[in-house]
Order: sequence, then C-alpha cells, then structure tokens
Amino acid sequence: MPKKSKKQPTVLIADDDLEILTMVRTLLRRRDVKLLEASDGDEAMRLIRQNHPDLVVLDVMMPGQSGWEVCKALREDDKHKHTGVIMLTGIGERLNEMTSPLYGADAFLDKPFELAALDAAVTKVLAARGF
Repeated sequence: MPKKSKKQPTVLIADDDLEILTMVRTLLRRRDVKLLEASDGDEAMRLIRQNHPDLVVLDVMMPGQSGWEVCKALREDDKHKHTGVIMLTGIGERLNEMTSPLYGADAFLDKPFELAALDAAVTKVLAARGF
C-alpha cells in the first residue's frame, strides 16, 4: 500500500446531469479534497490537463467526449495514467460491468447508486493512490 500523502487530493466530477453533479459534490465536500467540476467530456479533459486531479468521477454518457473516451485518454497519457477513475452510468449493469474495466476504470457504479457505495469507491481509489 502506498505511503499516505499529506497533500489534499484533487477530485474532478464530470457529469451533465445537474442532480447527480450536486449529489456527488455534496458527498465529496465532506472530505478534505479540492473539487473541480465539468459538465461534458471535453471540459473534463481540459480540466484534467490543467489540474492533474488524483481522482476523476466520470459519467459515461456526456456531451463531447464520453466518459469512456476520457478514461481511455487518461490511461494512454503517461502524465495521467495513474489518475483514479470511477465511472457512473445508467446504461445498464451488465454493459457497465463489461465495458468500464476495458477502458481502465478503477471502479464503476450504476445509476441510481447509493451514496455509501460511491463513498466507499472514492475511499478505495484514493487509498490506492496514497490518500
């Protein structure tokens, strides 16, 4: 297990659904994290390149690049391939289970999801990165 970092992790939430974005924001504000927000895949990539987040919580179906495309781009870029990724989607449990790992996601949750499940996934993915 990596040594625990003293720095505050940066987390990007990317979702075009304002209700989900608000719910995830509310959950993450309980943690000591720097929050960034995007409403589409292109904005998410711009923020990733500028801020180098430690974790990205990505909706799969967004305007611009899809969450899968963003995740794939992260995994192919040496500067970002170690960024944690949690995929959120309402496309169906089986498809999400089969597809998200192919793009390199660390975790995935099907919408609607329990906040406790997201909180546990965030804890696990950040812990794997030393937070």
